[in-house]
Amino acid sequence: MFFARGQSGPVHWGFTDREGGVSAGEFASLNLGGHVGDDLEAVEANRSRVAGAVGVSRDHLLFLQQCHGNDVVLVDRPWDASGAPHADGVVTATPGLALAALVADCTPVLLADPAAGVVAAVHAGRPGMTSRIVDTAIARMRGLGAREIGAVVGPSVCGRCYEVPAELRDAAAAVSPQSAAVSWTGTPAVDVASGVVAQLHANDVAVQWVAGCAREDERLFSYRRDGRTGRFAGVVALEAS
Repeated sequence: MFFARGQSGPVHWGFTDREGGVSAGEFASLNLGGHVGDDLEAVEANRSRVAGAVGVSRDHLLFLQQCHGNDVVLVDRPWDASGAPHADGVVTATPGLALAALVADCTPVLLADPAAGVVAAVHAGRPGMTSRIVDTAIARMRGLGAREIGAVVGPSVCGRCYEVPAELRDAAAAVSPQSAAVSWTGTPAVDVASGVVAQLHANDVAVQWVAGCAREDERLFSYRRDGRTGRFAGVVALEAS
């Protein structure tokens, strides 16, 4: 179920893989994405399994309606009847909540200040990196009292596997020069995770980077590799008092 996981004080974090769920076919088996064409009952069963694994009830594991933007929302309770907001980052200081960021090549970023009791989950694709969503998330966390923030950056498509037109690489490099890359075949490419890590360092955030390329590792869902596919997640939970 988990590609990697860890704990720091009251903060638990992890990145899921494809194993341990009930979805079938191209979504096998632990697909957590509800927008990709999978059976929604299977997705909900998978999400419930992850909630149990991180020690929260299903309604306390919060997913967003992600949209490749840079909006970051604050939350202090489970979503109400209107459902999850459209955003790509979420921050909380409420014990007992777990926050999730769905990916299938994009970069999942989990942020935490265990002493202050503030955590965040961020979905950082190329649009999110170039619009500096991690800056926004860090600012929101500091507004809640976070001072010593650490980040765990999860597996994503690597720069060698993320071929793009030259103008897109140039636009990404204009924001974060470290994101400019060359693909396996020598064409322009973008390394989103390298750009995100550089932005985290610029914010004085300590970084732990979990190795792995989603496209190269069959344990992970990858849109670039498979097209129609599921989503894995980065999850960060603030332990209940």
